[in-house]
Amino acid sequence: MAVIGLDLGGTKLSGAVFDTTGEMVSKEVRKLEKRKGKEVGKLFRSIIRYLNKIAMDNNSIVTSLGVSVPGISHIKQGTVWAPNIPGWDNYPLREELESFCNTPDIHITIDSDRACSILGEIWKGAAKGCRNAIFLAVGTGIGAGIYVDGKVLRGTDDIAGAIGWFALERPYKEKFRKFGCFEYFASGNGLVRSATEFLKKDEKYNGPLRLIKNQGISSEDIFEAFNHDDPIATKAIRQAIEFWGMAIANLISLFNPEKIILGGGIFGPGARLRDQIVKEASKWAQPVSIHQVSVECSALQSDAALYGAGYLALNK
Repeated sequence: MAVIGLDLGGTKLSGAVFDTTGEMVSKEVRKLEKRKGKEVGKLFRSIIRYLNKIAMDNNSIVTSLGVSVPGISHIKQGTVWAPNIPGWDNYPLREELESFCNTPDIHITIDSDRACSILGEIWKGAAKGCRNAIFLAVGTGIGAGIYVDGKVLRGTDDIAGAIGWFALERPYKEKFRKFGCFEYFASGNGLVRSATEFLKKDEKYNGPLRLIKNQGISSEDIFEAFNHDDPIATKAIRQAIEFWGMAIANLISLFNPEKIILGGGIFGPGARLRDQIVKEASKWAQPVSIHQVSVECSALQSDAALYGAGYLALNK
């Protein structure tokens, strides 16, 4: 017996075969390459077909699928709202996967990437043994997987954890509407937005970010420039540290967790900023609970949600 875990991100679809012990047997990654709508659905079918063959070659039968998606997974309806994927405003993913698998013997479970990420860390990562923990995912967007008293917090319609909309700046600006205030400034795309805005205001700056601006700045470019003390990159990163610190303080004050796990694509290069982020959080957080929490970087890194999807499949 085997299960398949799938993790859809902003730029790629990852999949893996897991055995019954939770060991990852094989992993496959496919780039989205600007696919949208049903084209992404076709990519799901392609990677499932490939991973199913891997399982069969290992004399295993796939019994269930676990799927991690960005945005909101409406569990009862089986639909997905993924703002970073055009055409996925209310996408019927479960129906499509059930039609493709065409057998009642394969169980399909879909959940948000933030829920899957904290489940992955609880199962195999840095939050193992915790009953109260939070996964702060900062990548293309921002979200939080919130684990309270041994359960994932979901909310009325599975939207809990959409902390990209944390209100951390005054006054309100219309530009916050689409992404939320926190995500506007402190996601991967937010770092790019901030650096670009700082560039427009600083006409004297003539560093590397100015030279690559026309080709499109990436968050990787900003971290690279930051490593060389570039003033624009430093300003964007310092601003993000303030926002990350404030958000973590709010989560600590509200939920009193044992651990907060920093994950997502930004906290690869951003892992070394942990101490500065914690220092900022300490200014704002409830003074007792800030000393009861451990802020750690993800042990599973980019595979946290993939492991969480595998956990969903094994615990259907």
